[in-house]
Amino acid sequence: MISISQVSKQFHRVRVLNNIDLDIKHGDRIALVGSNGAGKTTLIRCLLGEYNFQGKITVDGLEPGANRTEVLKRIGFVPQLSPPLKMPVGQLLGFAAGVCESKPERMVDICSLLGLDITQIRRRPFNKLSGGQKQKLLISIALGRDTDLLVLDEPAANLDPEARHTFFQLLAEKQQHAAMIISSHRLDEVAALVNRVIELDQGDIVLNDHVADQIDLASVLVCCLTLSRSDSAFAETIREWGFVDSEGGRVWRGDIAGPDRLRFLGVLSRYAALLKGIQLDENNKEDGADVHAHTA
Repeated sequence: MISISQVSKQFHRVRVLNNIDLDIKHGDRIALVGSNGAGKTTLIRCLLGEYNFQGKITVDGLEPGANRTEVLKRIGFVPQLSPPLKMPVGQLLGFAAGVCESKPERMVDICSLLGLDITQIRRRPFNKLSGGQKQKLLISIALGRDTDLLVLDEPAANLDPEARHTFFQLLAEKQQHAAMIISSHRLDEVAALVNRVIELDQGDIVLNDHVADQIDLASVLVCCLTLSRSDSAFAETIREWGFVDSEGGRVWRGDIAGPDRLRFLGVLSRYAALLKGIQLDENNKEDGADVHAHTA
């Protein structure tokens, strides 16, 4: 589907990509990882036809630079940094739908699923929205079109846990019909979303490997946390995940999106001294088996 052959890019005298070779197929869900400056964003910009470069990139035989309009119709892109657009939200939806010959109503529906009411912000300039609102709108535009490729740069960074869960469910609907490139500087943020990991370091591919593909993107974990004592800082953090207090702040219950399990456990690790017990149960299992994790 996508062929990247001997792609190199430099800015002035600084070489950012070094003879990159990659083939990406339908069904690939790729974590593109690496530290800041590794070349991730530059590679994405080359794929989108925004940069001139040495080498060759084709999307189903079309070169992004020479056929940019046609190629971009087939790509849903969510940037890490929102563009400084002054266009009203309603106008932006109409423009985005027209470019890719899609229906703006589908984009509005996805906004609603993510918890964003378009009727409240339709006339507001895009650049006046909050970070979370911008992210939800850009995701809705990307997922509300018929695409062969999703390019997502830190896509869930500004989403609340409930919106992240919905986002993962939407990705699950797309996974059989489109390839995905999910860029992040931290593998643990996206590990559960992908079946392939590509790591860049100073413009070189240092890892290109397929990984186990066992997590259902739409799965839910029912979680119960037991603390040795109540703690106000922990309470503030865990409420952001939608957890509910019981037993005077010493027991907390809530749901976690399956692909968010590593991120969630990373948050809990900050409070390891408080944790007396953790229980995680797979909520949408087929075989009746529960997944449990306990700490003494």
